[in-house]
Amino acid sequence: MLSSRRGFLNTTLGAGLALVTQGAQPSAAQGPTAQPAQRRLIVDSQIHLWKANTPDRPWVPGAEPQLPEPFTIERLVPMMNEAGVDRVVIVPPTLEGTRLDYAQEAVRRYPGRFAIMGRIALDDPQTAQRFPRWKEQPGVVGIRLNIAGEQAKWLTDGTADWFWPAAERAGIPVMFLTNGQTALFGPIAERHPRLALIIDHMGVASAAIQTHGLANLIGQSAALARYPNVSVKLSASPLFSSEPYPFRDMAPHIQRLFEAYGPRRCYWGTDITNSLAKATYRQRITQFTQELPFLSEEDKNWVMGRAIMDRLGWA
Repeated sequence: MLSSRRGFLNTTLGAGLALVTQGAQPSAAQGPTAQPAQRRLIVDSQIHLWKANTPDRPWVPGAEPQLPEPFTIERLVPMMNEAGVDRVVIVPPTLEGTRLDYAQEAVRRYPGRFAIMGRIALDDPQTAQRFPRWKEQPGVVGIRLNIAGEQAKWLTDGTADWFWPAAERAGIPVMFLTNGQTALFGPIAERHPRLALIIDHMGVASAAIQTHGLANLIGQSAALARYPNVSVKLSASPLFSSEPYPFRDMAPHIQRLFEAYGPRRCYWGTDITNSLAKATYRQRITQFTQELPFLSEEDKNWVMGRAIMDRLGWA
């Protein structure tokens, strides 16, 4: 079992070295003829996009948006350009249900800048019939699960058991967020060593902090680093901070996860609509590139973009 995990990790990381070279730095030995260093590739590992709730395009009943107004393509792209964000992974919000058409509109309008983590009904095993062709959908590179509320029991009552082997066979990366049940993914990672599992938001949800405590949630996520097929998004930290920028109270938690997973299994991201007023898009970048001294420049190249593209197979 251990050798298969090592094989998975070595294959994945080896592919990443050839996949993206934008973050490479020139050698000092190149002397006066050296070319200028290329700008670091910046990839946001999570953004929600949504349009207004209309009769022609209704939201899921009872769904609440993270902002009172729609967060549209027209609003996001200028923000990306101003901050210097090259690419974004779109996670369609729960109010969109399982539809992907608006995210795919972004992919169509801005080729190469967007990828999509699709949503599924986890309690519908018939969905597995679509998996062999899942990544043939325009822009789709994986699946995102948000397991909260009543859905939490699906992890232990057998409801979700069909999903893990089906996603593993199809080679579909899976991002997931739970309400304090991250530890339950240890046995899943053990049984399915070729299933790429990506912990969202450091394994932290706002509601879970109240019942589990932030350090406990981070600890659950850090414990899964023993499985090479598990990685973590260091995303949404401003949301969980009780301080203003640069959110220094979150630095120890980010460092704990970084030391557990290493630069090639950690991904910067914002989930910006969940804390839009707390920091600018650019500040969310500089929090990592200027305010975390434990990250080397090469670490930043991976964390800020190369690693997530590698793990998702996003060329």
